[in-house]
Amino acid sequence: MDLRHFQAFIAVAEELHFSRAAERLRIAQPPLSQRIRQMERELGVELFVRSTRSVSLTPAGESLLGPARKVVSGADEAREAALAGALGESGRVTIGFAGASSRIALPQLAGAVRERYPNLDLQLRGQTYANAALEQVREGSLDLGFVRLPFLTRGVDYVVIEREELICALPAAHPLAERPAVSLMDLVDEPFVTFPANSGSSLHAIGVQACMQAGFQPRVAQAAPDSYTILALVAAGVGVTLTLTSCKDIQPYGLVYKAISDFTPALYAALAWNTETASPATHSVVSVAKSLFSNHDWHVDAAASLPAANI
Repeated sequence: MDLRHFQAFIAVAEELHFSRAAERLRIAQPPLSQRIRQMERELGVELFVRSTRSVSLTPAGESLLGPARKVVSGADEAREAALAGALGESGRVTIGFAGASSRIALPQLAGAVRERYPNLDLQLRGQTYANAALEQVREGSLDLGFVRLPFLTRGVDYVVIEREELICALPAAHPLAERPAVSLMDLVDEPFVTFPANSGSSLHAIGVQACMQAGFQPRVAQAAPDSYTILALVAAGVGVTLTLTSCKDIQPYGLVYKAISDFTPALYAALAWNTETASPATHSVVSVAKSLFSNHDWHVDAAASLPAANI
């Protein structure tokens, strides 16, 4: 039996008239009668009591009507699901994120996607730092990732979500805390608290690069896995750190933020996707992201924000 048999049975069962059922299905009566007979042969039961004046359901037909409706309804749902998937209105999209830059953008994006595409399943992967997210997007194990510009990765596109600046976080009792701003060379002898070098954090690489451009290698006193822990350690007097303006809302007791007078390039956080492997559902999320974030006047070359690539 195929779906047409169930549709024929339901039409006759509801109309209790072969001619009207055939009109409803827009087929001739002989093919309809043939489908019913085939169904009865396959089931080994009679589904209708037929006479010259009336058609009625047998007990077997009465029992079959409910399940038959479920079969047809399930087929309709499957068809709608397939169409929704092809249109990007359903499906699963994985998003990798970490750090403060996604703290505002991710809830905005997730909320807007759920409102516009309620049948789309967002899978959010925390502790996926920018460099790791970019690599996973490139290899196709992640649909979307929060990354930082610049990068030089073929087949990966992006939308900028935030413009940031590098700043310094100091213990409130530090001698430099009284200044309106600090230079990188002011930090040459300071112990640093940073992300681990192998964490995949672009902020670690950006901070090291900035210090080396100023002429020194930062001395790392302690590494920590996230910005909240790093800033808590700075507030406790373990050392100083270079962080981003998006972290300024994190305010442990005893912490101050200072502008850096000799490092001025803007830094950009972005949402990246693989243009070669992106699914329709991923493109749907991208369209929402563009509607949320593309209204900013940011025209950024993915490879030109800083001299070095892939940080």
